[in-house]
Parts: sequence; C-alpha cells; structure tokens
Amino acid sequence: MKNVASLLLLLALVIACKSVKTIFENKTPHEEYADKLEEKHLDETPEGRRWLDASEKALLDAQTIQLPYRQNGYFHAERSDALALQFSGTFGERITFELIRKAGTPLTIFADLFQRKEKTSRLLSADTSTNTFTIDLEETGMYVLRLQPQLFQKGEYSLAISVGPSLGFPVSGNKASIGSYWGDSRDGGKRPHEGVDIFAPKLTPAIAAADGVVTGVKEGGLGGKTVWMRVNDRNTFLYYAHLDKQLVQEGQAVKKGEVVGLVGNTGNAKTTPSHLHFGVYTSAGPVNPLPFVNRTIKTAPLIPARNLSARIKLTKPQRTSNGTLLKVNTELVPLAVNAVGYIAELEEGNIIQVPFSSVKVMQPSANRLAATVLNSASESKRL
Repeated sequence: MKNVASLLLLLALVIACKSVKTIFENKTPHEEYADKLEEKHLDETPEGRRWLDASEKALLDAQTIQLPYRQNGYFHAERSDALALQFSGTFGERITFELIRKAGTPLTIFADLFQRKEKTSRLLSADTSTNTFTIDLEETGMYVLRLQPQLFQKGEYSLAISVGPSLGFPVSGNKASIGSYWGDSRDGGKRPHEGVDIFAPKLTPAIAAADGVVTGVKEGGLGGKTVWMRVNDRNTFLYYAHLDKQLVQEGQAVKKGEVVGLVGNTGNAKTTPSHLHFGVYTSAGPVNPLPFVNRTIKTAPLIPARNLSARIKLTKPQRTSNGTLLKVNTELVPLAVNAVGYIAELEEGNIIQVPFSSVKVMQPSANRLAATVLNSASESKRL
C-alpha cells in the first residue's frame, strides 16, 4: 500500500507539470515519465512494472495498418495498456498525426514514432498536449507509432493519420498537371524516366519546391535549360529541366515559392508540349519525385461511433498472428475501432484485430457493472 500511495503522489506531480522538458531537455515525454517512476523506485511495484513492460511489449506486438488511417480508441485504467500501429511509408511523404483526447478527459497519451530496421530507432515523440505533429520521411520502410497513457488513466481519444507531400508543387497555377511519371519508357524502352513531367502553358513560372540554394544553372544536353537546387537541411537536390528561361544564379538562396525559371520545351523536349521535367536526387541517385510533390492529401473517412468501454466476444473463431485458434465466446477488451473492425486485447495481454462481423458487444452483468462502478470511484478518489 505504501508503494501504491507513493506512486499515486508521483502521478499527481507529473500530471500537474505542464512541461518537464526543462528538467530532462533531451528526453522524450515518455522517457521523462518513466524516469520519474524509476527515480522513486516505483518501477519495482506491480503497477510500475506492468506499465514499463507494456511499452516494450507493444513494439513487439504492433498491429499492421494501411495509410491513410483513422481510429477511435479507449484506454482502460486497470490494464496499463500500450498500443502500437505498424505501417509502410515512402521516402518523400509527409505523415501527419492528429491525436485528440475526448473533451474533458484527464488523459495524457504519449506518442512515439519508430522506424523498423535492423535496429528499431525512435524518430519522433509527442503527447496529447500537442494535438498535431508531422514527419517528412527520409526513407522508404516500415514505421511504428506507439500510444501509451499515464498510469491509472482512462478515457477516449481519436487518432487520424494522413499522407501528403513534403515539398511544394514546383509549377504555379491550377493548369499545371503531371502527365508522365517515374519509370515510364524513354527512347523506345532504352531507359526509364527518372522524374515526372508537369505540363503547363509555356512561360508558366517554375517555382522552388522548398527553401534552398541554387547549385547549378546550365544549358545543353537532354535537359536543355536547367536549374539545380539543394534543399536546406537535407541531402536532397531538385532538378528543373526544359526551361524556357532560367531566372536564378548559381549560389543564390531561394525561398519556397520563389520563381526559378519559366516552363518551356528546350533540350530533347522541342517536339513536345511545354512542360517541366522535375527530378529529385540524393547521394544514392534519383528517386521517385511523386511522393514529394503529389498534391493529393490522403485522409481516411470518418468512422461510426462504437462503445469501447464494454467488452466484446467472438461470434466466429479467429486466429491470432502466431496461429492460435480463438474459440467462439472468447472475451476481448476493445482498445480501438477503425473502418473495418476492432483492435482488441485478450485477457493475457495479446492484441488482435477482428472484423465487426466476428464479434458482438457484451452486456455487462449486474455484478460486473457494480464492480466497474466501484473500481472507477476508488480510482477517482486515489487520483
């Protein structure tokens, strides 16, 4: 009881702090909170151990999703849960996360984004004091978003993940459109297209897709009149070709949206309609520019409201990711709901995804309902 009382006192102090970054400037919000638990040796309590174990276990049991994505979620105070979502991302995309707790809910959720490689590395950290956060992906690969609330906290939240470009569109005006894509055949199949062609009326401004520095202004060859620029703070170069006029000089600093030249059809584009050949290059060579400049922002549709505080049970057998067969009437604790079904937890802690057609919401028995009300009241008094 003494350990639990100490833990609750610590939780009150942590929750009261608007920001603890002044104490642990190089720590993430999740790490700062874990340090507070260990500082008072509260990581040795059952509650503290379960919270710390859940944060690691979630990464090993990440649930695969497809972007764009949306879910409504619920964390249960008595379970010390963490939930991890795994998705694929493409170099050049800007991923935007919107994490919002239900109004009036005293719920702090730690959000940590990891990249899944030979060694999992943390890329981004936030909590629900910041509703929206973004990242520009610098590699194509697998990523994991982990969500975990503070101890003894419960409540609802919503998560939306959208996908957009990390650079601005390099041609001004609404008439500009991409008409030829990365990998299209060139010279009768002798070479692939290493960029995108953006068609627009002749002399339409070609603009800087990001802040950067002009590294080359050249004329001749396949590209005709060209401009190269390096994006600030990145090892990324942008290539503008077939320009009618170049309006910048080598070494010039440019801001996003400033004109670097005018669309034309110089070089090997003399027999084609005027367009900008736009390329993106790294030290490893050319990469597909479309994720960098695709003007379509991909967002997930809204999902219907569901009761996430009540348990659900299977109406059809289901297999877990490790092949275990779950029988009909197996009880699950719902953690989230998305467009196709539930993300739910088994009693022993394993997490699965089940479609709506395979479960039904349980009506709590009188004894269980009374116990839930009693537990909630007890937790409210302690916190």
